[in-house]
Amino acid sequence: MSAPTADPPRHGGRLLVEQLARNGCQRVFLVPGESFLPVLDALHDAAGVATVVCRQEGGAAMMAEAHGKLSGAPGVCVVSRGPGATNASAGIHVAQQDSTPLILLVGQVPRSMLGREAFQEVDLVQFFAPLAKWAVQVEDAERIPEYVNQAYQRATAGRPGPVVLVLPEDLLSRTVTAGAAPAYLPTTVRCATGDVEAAAALLADAERPLVLVGGPGWGQATADALAGWAERAAVPLAATFRCQDYVDNDHPCYVGDVGLGINPALAERVRQADVILALGARLGEATTSGYTLLTPPRPRQRLVHVHPDPNELGRVYRPELAVAAGSADFVARLADGTPGGAERRRGWLEAARADYEAWTQPQTTPGECRLEDVVAHLGAVLPADAIITNGAGNYAAWVHRYHRYRRYGTQLAPRCGSMGYGLPAAVAAKLAHPERAVVCFAGDGCFLMHGQELATAVQYGAGILVIVANNAMYGTIRMHQERRFPGRPIATGLRNPDFAALAESYGALGLTVRRSEEFPAALEAALGADGPALIELSTDPRAITPRQTLAELGAGR
Repeated sequence: MSAPTADPPRHGGRLLVEQLARNGCQRVFLVPGESFLPVLDALHDAAGVATVVCRQEGGAAMMAEAHGKLSGAPGVCVVSRGPGATNASAGIHVAQQDSTPLILLVGQVPRSMLGREAFQEVDLVQFFAPLAKWAVQVEDAERIPEYVNQAYQRATAGRPGPVVLVLPEDLLSRTVTAGAAPAYLPTTVRCATGDVEAAAALLADAERPLVLVGGPGWGQATADALAGWAERAAVPLAATFRCQDYVDNDHPCYVGDVGLGINPALAERVRQADVILALGARLGEATTSGYTLLTPPRPRQRLVHVHPDPNELGRVYRPELAVAAGSADFVARLADGTPGGAERRRGWLEAARADYEAWTQPQTTPGECRLEDVVAHLGAVLPADAIITNGAGNYAAWVHRYHRYRRYGTQLAPRCGSMGYGLPAAVAAKLAHPERAVVCFAGDGCFLMHGQELATAVQYGAGILVIVANNAMYGTIRMHQERRFPGRPIATGLRNPDFAALAESYGALGLTVRRSEEFPAALEAALGADGPALIELSTDPRAITPRQTLAELGAGR
């Protein structure tokens, strides 16, 4: 028997990329930096690992986060020290609050210079410690595979989240003989049969049950299984903040989203529920309307809380039944059972669904170009698997209220409310699913946070459609100003570029729509474009929310 072949000597950057490939990394999102030149050198020859060069590190990190949301596997982002790392922190914050697996690799100054405030030096472990699940500096090049595997493990285990590996420049340049290690082994948290039976019994006895869905570990099979069980059990399903694609919105058991801008009728149903099954969701501020729909520490409603991370159970609310389990496993077991008490709950379910149907009927807002018309037309034209992305801003309220998500994995939106997210997310989504339509909604202020990533879309042929709602203001803040300090706006007015012309300068198709009647033709042209397209909507600044105008807000109506 011949002796095993020794691994050829190579630098630490190549060992790093080899280990990423072993763990199934499909692409890395980065802005190049001199602190990780060996990594760039290794990516030059890396078969199966695509390199996506972005325009700003925040956009790169948000692309990696969106990739993690869609795939369930960690998105990978590589940035340099100092300004590169601090720019990327916006995307790390999204991943942390949204429970998304992400790995950030940061080049650092050589170890011999640490502590001297060398060029662009930041204590990166200390900086990222409160933002990430784990932040560590690698000190031994031979152990790079071990740290990469641990990064994958920590990013995906329990409640997923971001992990940061700090890589000193000299470590990446060092010649190593260690070989890449086998890929990490994913871990799953499975529930006990008794937990499912106890939860099913509570729901069967309930008169006014409600299931709140969200969090990590979902897929289309889980969504379908839950919807089938809910229909047999006559139990309403509500999505937590920006998890509206977890249940087919056309399903008779779907009753709306529990988040910012909640339907008042649904909010009242949350309060009136006698049993709430929180399935995968953390029950954060946005979902609970500032911790008022459920009152901590012990809510009035009987609470069953299912979450893959035991540390989340009882963190804010003390549940009657706490189940440390993944949503997929819990739903599969729940769906195997025969639910009882369906007929006595039928009226509760049908009334909740009727409230949702009424809430989603478009209400006319001021102006000639109205977002409710745009969203309604898109819903009629786009296929069910179209991916809709957005960042933060009042424009998103129209999307969340009127668009119906029909398949899992069709909504990409930051649950932490970060502006600028929609465009980077759309680029990542289109690269992952080039066969699907990808539409990004953005406000004028939101777009200009990471609008430069439209150049990334053009460079890689990512044929996304960007819809910019231009009302010449930071609308959300103006709304709050009118509510609290009516007639005293400040720091919210914007003087914007010609967004269509800006898109053309990047090499994308740019169109402007001033009246709702113009949108169908513009959409047809945009969807038929050979590459990215942008449609600027000239929206009326009075249309500040789907329900209230600026004047009504100022009058306290």
